[in-house]
Amino acid sequence: MRKPIAILVLLLSLGLAARAANFSVSLDRNTIRLGEEATLSLTFEGGQPSVVPEPTVAGLDFANPVSTQNSSDINGVMSFTVTISYAVVAHQAGGFTIPPMTTQIGGQRFTSRAIHLTVLKNDAPNEQEINSGLEPAFMKLTMPSKAIYAGEAVTCELDIYLRDDVQNYGNFQLTSTPTDGFSLGKSVEGRRFRAQVGSRVYTVIPLSLGLTALKAGPVTVGPFTGSVVVVLPEGGQQNQDPFFRSFFNQGTQKQVALSTEQLAVNSLPLPDPKPANFNGAIGTFTLNVSVGPTNLTVGDPLTVRVQIAGRGAFDSITLPDQSGLRDFRIFPPTTKTELTDKLGFEGTKTFEEIVTPQNNDIHKWPEFSFSYFDPENGQYHTLNQAAVPLLVSAAAAVPPPTLAGNKTTPQENQTPRDILPIKESVGPLEAVSVPLVFQTKFIALQSVPVLAFLAAFVWRKRADNLANNPRLRRQRAVAQLVRTGLTELRQLATDNKPDEFFALLFRLMQEQLGERLDCPATAITEAVVDERLNRPGASPQLQADLRELFQLCNQARYAPVRGTSELNSVAVLLERAVNELQALKT
Repeated sequence: MRKPIAILVLLLSLGLAARAANFSVSLDRNTIRLGEEATLSLTFEGGQPSVVPEPTVAGLDFANPVSTQNSSDINGVMSFTVTISYAVVAHQAGGFTIPPMTTQIGGQRFTSRAIHLTVLKNDAPNEQEINSGLEPAFMKLTMPSKAIYAGEAVTCELDIYLRDDVQNYGNFQLTSTPTDGFSLGKSVEGRRFRAQVGSRVYTVIPLSLGLTALKAGPVTVGPFTGSVVVVLPEGGQQNQDPFFRSFFNQGTQKQVALSTEQLAVNSLPLPDPKPANFNGAIGTFTLNVSVGPTNLTVGDPLTVRVQIAGRGAFDSITLPDQSGLRDFRIFPPTTKTELTDKLGFEGTKTFEEIVTPQNNDIHKWPEFSFSYFDPENGQYHTLNQAAVPLLVSAAAAVPPPTLAGNKTTPQENQTPRDILPIKESVGPLEAVSVPLVFQTKFIALQSVPVLAFLAAFVWRKRADNLANNPRLRRQRAVAQLVRTGLTELRQLATDNKPDEFFALLFRLMQEQLGERLDCPATAITEAVVDERLNRPGASPQLQADLRELFQLCNQARYAPVRGTSELNSVAVLLERAVNELQALKT
């Protein structure tokens, strides 16, 4: 917003006289569909304004400002006109009013009139319209099943269709992705293919979206809305050879608003009765438990490693309750998740905990069991790991110290000497040194064990506090990840690798927002910025920066390759947003 203002001041600072001053605001069109853009123009004539107003309307975004200037000479009097244009994007259908804006030019006060913008709902085309071949582009949203279970992780398919005469496309973006009762996870683009739809052939770009049901009952997905700019043949070129058209880049650009239908899904509650050790794991899993060493002494550490692998929502997998193991002291476990698919639904979750036996009456590590619900057959399954034999020895007793005796024995039959002579000569006198108790070095040396004990005590307290505070552990881990990621992000910008750059950018935003909002990183989307970041301390500029970063990530899949300077500016924008996010109170 500030860049065109600086350009405007520079252009108008020439100080040339204007023939007539005026200020006006206009829209290129007053009715658009959701997903389309309108252009708002602020025109300043005949002088330099003291204040350049900025449009602000709830529900509308004013982006990509562009400044242009025109000049004319009539009878020796120069007349200058400067126009600032904004791309207007709506987040929802309805009527919007851009209020009057006020400025001063040459000491005169000017106020523009209010402008009304109508945003129509972008309905998905029906089957007849699609089969007719008149749609240059459209979207379809499909779900694998109309009935799922609460907590189940599923994949929905969002397909973008481009007609065979589309020469090129770009600026694709999703403007809204409503999911009532679902958390929206990662998205993965599949391999493109061609399909016959009605009388025309379309290129299909498939996108797989990860969803996790949050509640039982009726839930919905969509309608998703978006827009794309396509290049279509000009009039009379439809019958020309496609290679000829693409080689000479002939065609006209057209912005197409996209929308899908709303899909209704029935989210079923998990059946009863549930296994006693069921903690909410839904999917298909395998279990592997290792315990060692098995030969140890009371108080020695024993490592228990639990690996759960398979497909499902890994965020809901936790260790069963172990409060009944009173013969062991159990320290808080560490958790590591390794995902093998891009959607984050397949992989391995490993729990590792340190336990110590408290007495030598322990002969085994008890049987371990893990229960999960399989949505494929609608049944609970319990995986069991047999008990592991242990040989626990009592702590060895400490032998009493042995007193060192005089190794020389008196000679037998030696006559004892009852009276010893007085020493007549005391020998040379020597100066007595300062006793050790009064020496500074000796006193300082005695303080070393005390300081070491205090340092170990403080370190232990901090370690226990960190072990009992998972949110603090996550905050530190995310802070370290973001610091490392920002360095890698700058290197990717320098190497001009936009694909890896925006993939890492999206991950860093998910991790930082997930930590601040205390929710899984995979559940972070652009919608979370408006829904959950509305809290004291979160400035509107922060929300605007985050929305812009999410939109840039969406555009990066289909927009042309960006340069190093533009990637560096995006990295600076992310660093600013991360600094403000980390300053928010959790």
